[in-house]
Amino acid sequence: MVKRLVSMMILTASSLGMLTGCDNSADPIDTTDTNSKAAVPIEQSESVTSESSAKATATPKTIDWSAVASGESPAPLTNYDYPFALDSESVRAYSDYFKVDNATAQHNLTVGMASNEALSNILDEVGGSYVSHELTDGEAVELIIHTTPNINASSYDYVLADDFAKGLVLPIVIKPDGKKGSVDPHKGS
Repeated sequence: MVKRLVSMMILTASSLGMLTGCDNSADPIDTTDTNSKAAVPIEQSESVTSESSAKATATPKTIDWSAVASGESPAPLTNYDYPFALDSESVRAYSDYFKVDNATAQHNLTVGMASNEALSNILDEVGGSYVSHELTDGEAVELIIHTTPNINASSYDYVLADDFAKGLVLPIVIKPDGKKGSVDPHKGS
């Protein structure tokens, strides 16, 4: 026990030593004088300004939904074999909480649990413009992706390909509002 504690203390001390020994000479900001403005070379300042104005005037990116698509065809819902039984406890609890029928609860639970498949595909497409996401519950389930304004607003019906919810459709909505999710996840729609 003592040996392990000593080893952890040595590792902690050496890690701290490495962090404080980092070379900051490449940083363009003079950190020694807190009262003066940051020293930024003129060339860098001009390039930053031109990059900023280029981003401001650039046309927003349109999502390439073909890059997001799963390639799966929508399944007919009439005899779909859901992983949750219609009278299961989780379906009944969802139904009671969101005031929907059991069939809607069964569908939404399945789609909601499989939504990460669609989320990972859309995140690859929006990249650094991603701000947040939310999955609505209640009568209609949908995946809302909040992005920065450099992405065009759009929507798409994503067909899930994973065996858990194969063929079920998850509506995706892109909102370039730069906001964190505003839907109360426990309110329902």
